[in-house]
Amino acid sequence: MSPASGSPDGAAARIAAHALGKPGAWADQPWEGDHVAKVGEKIFAFLGGDAVGVKAGKGRAEADEWLAEYPDDTSVMAYIGRNGWNTLRIGGAIPEDALLEAVDTSYALVVGGLPKSRRPEGWDVG
Repeated sequence: MSPASGSPDGAAARIAAHALGKPGAWADQPWEGDHVAKVGEKIFAFLGGDAVGVKAGKGRAEADEWLAEYPDDTSVMAYIGRNGWNTLRIGGAIPEDALLEAVDTSYALVVGGLPKSRRPEGWDVG
């Protein structure tokens, strides 16, 4: 981890704040110990101290690009990984800006799958 990126805890807090700053985003704890960011009723990020879970692609093939680029810091999420979800380790080889972009991608994929009437205003801005 480069000195400019700060501690993993600081990065995790910045990533969570970034996720929760998205239009219509809100924090939830649907299962004990699990913190997530949702838009509408859909999860778009699993927020943890040392990792973030995101929808990394429309399907497994696209999400596997993360595994190829960062094999030591990316894993397929249990149960939902076949749908393009990965866990990305914070504080490893993945730059923080790439983690923030992964949250952006996950948000866009999840919001894009919502009915137009349920998409938050301004979701595609920025």
